[in-house]
Amino acid sequence: MKPIVLVAAIPLLLAAGPALRSTPDLGKAEGRCRAGESGPALLVEAVGMKDRSGNMKLEVYPSNEQDFLADDNVLIAAGKTFRRVEAPTPQSGAVVLCVRIPGPGTYAVSMLHDRNTDRRFNWKIDGIGFSGNPKLGWSKPNYRKASVRVSSGGVSKIQVTMNYKNGLGVSPLKQ
Repeated sequence: MKPIVLVAAIPLLLAAGPALRSTPDLGKAEGRCRAGESGPALLVEAVGMKDRSGNMKLEVYPSNEQDFLADDNVLIAAGKTFRRVEAPTPQSGAVVLCVRIPGPGTYAVSMLHDRNTDRRFNWKIDGIGFSGNPKLGWSKPNYRKASVRVSSGGVSKIQVTMNYKNGLGVSPLKQ
């Protein structure tokens, strides 16, 4: 069986050079916060967690329609912003992840509570949230509503409300 190729992505991949091998580690080295390091970063707290199972995954994207939640390989090959941080969900205390960003600007942030640790979003099991805490429907949120403005300098703090399966959709848990 021949593989399916998305024709629209071919010019972008050819212009960007050789394709990157897909890996869940893309963007991690650039996104990791290190002690004593200066420069802009986001400190993101997940609120409204269902439980303390699995892993947390935080991803940073350019804040525009085309690049928001785009394939990480395509973004990196095109020299665009993509950062990823993953960590086990802490068993107690605040759920906070730190991610480095390239500089001041507006970014779109997604946070996944990967409860079954399969590294992908399963709306029946996992939780998801976005900067700006937009109301979620059946499609990805508007990038403008899922964006955060980061000023120059140090660490910017935001809270992301987690959403889980609720009836036929996803929404924050009732407290």
